[in-house]
Amino acid sequence: MSRADKIFIENVTEILNNGVWDTDMQVRPKWDDGASAHTVKKFGIVNRYDLAEEFPLLTIRRTYWKTAVDELLWIWQKKSNNIKDLNGHIWDSWADENGSIGKAYGYQLCLKHKYPEGEFDQVDRVIYDLKHNPASRRIMTNIYNFEDLHEMGLYPCAYSMTFNVSGNKLNAILNQRSQDMLAANNWNVVQYSVLVHMMAQISGLEAGELVHVIADAHIYDRHVPIIEKMLKSEQFDAPKFNIDKSVGDFYAFTRDSFSVENYRYAPFEDKIPVAV
Repeated sequence: MSRADKIFIENVTEILNNGVWDTDMQVRPKWDDGASAHTVKKFGIVNRYDLAEEFPLLTIRRTYWKTAVDELLWIWQKKSNNIKDLNGHIWDSWADENGSIGKAYGYQLCLKHKYPEGEFDQVDRVIYDLKHNPASRRIMTNIYNFEDLHEMGLYPCAYSMTFNVSGNKLNAILNQRSQDMLAANNWNVVQYSVLVHMMAQISGLEAGELVHVIADAHIYDRHVPIIEKMLKSEQFDAPKFNIDKSVGDFYAFTRDSFSVENYRYAPFEDKIPVAV
């Protein structure tokens, strides 16, 4: 069993057994047939992943990790808010007729701010501090900009990253206000694990821990039987993660800069309905 499998199984089992349902409340999300998408949830889940120990990729089902990396690069590297710059279609439901998701995600990361050292956007400021001020306790990003929320196709779910250098290790905390455990949990964990590896490599550091803080960790009503089936799946060891060691520029990474070896996973044929 991989560490990622163990954490996921513990999380969803706790939610199913001891979570709180919102069926007595009015909820925003809807299924494609118009029915309200209710959830069972736990508040305040904190998971720790030691990236030096293993790459946190689920094996009890397949995670399309290359597509997850593509979205990560769309947000953090291209700093785009237009789905025409994205290879996948996961954002189609939140884009307008021009492909824009509004002032969300990549849009917020590309905004420049003034500092004593000059103007930086949020990503470039992180890179500058990791290289020049590694002892800083101010190395972070935040895309939950209240001023622009009304112009976002979707409020940011994973909204803040805090980076911290301890010795030669780069650690990070991912803060998430809301987490669809079936559709998005391992997707986000994989993305931000890759981001830590990227930032560590260009800064001459080693990837350390990713701490994932989830405020509202939930399972949608129509996802419950799918997860219950997943819990009976065969489990495998975590795959080995590889990163192109020749890349020293954050903006030179591509989706092909990363690979995994021996990724084995249980068959998973259920289609996951998405609430919008």
